[in-house]
Amino acid sequence: MKKLPNAESINYWRTSQSSPDTWIMRAKNQIEKLGGKVRAEGFGADDQGNAAYMLGFQIDEFKFKVVWPVLPTDDGKSVKAARVQAATMLYHDIKAKCISATVWGPRVAFFRYLLLPDGRTADEATEPELIEGIPKQLLLTEV
Repeated sequence: MKKLPNAESINYWRTSQSSPDTWIMRAKNQIEKLGGKVRAEGFGADDQGNAAYMLGFQIDEFKFKVVWPVLPTDDGKSVKAARVQAATMLYHDIKAKCISATVWGPRVAFFRYLLLPDGRTADEATEPELIEGIPKQLLLTEV
C-alpha cells in the first residue's frame, strides 16, 4: 500500500467546524439523492494508529464500498482534526462521483469502489483479473 501523506499537507486541514458524523451524513445524502441506498457505515482504528471511515452502498444492481483513511499528523496529536479532514474528503469524493454518475452511470463513476463477488473492490483487484473481465473483442481492436 502507498505511504499516506501527512494530514497537514493535504486540502481540508482544519477548514471545518462540522463533525465527521456531519460530513458522513452529507455523503450518505448524496448517495441517496442519486437513488442509492446506504447499506453500511463505520469507523475503525487499530492499535498502530491507523484509522478509516467506510461506507457501503448500492445503486441499482451495483454494490460499492468506500474506505477512506484518516491521514497521519506531524505531531500525532491532532487526531480529531485528521478525522474531520478524512470525513470531509470522503464527502467531496462521493459528491464528485455522484455528479459523474449522472452522466456516465454509477458503475463507471464509482468503478474503483465496485464490490466484486469475493468481497474485494475493483481497486483491490489485479490488472490481469480486470483484463480477464474485458470482452476479448475489445482487447483485439486497434485504435
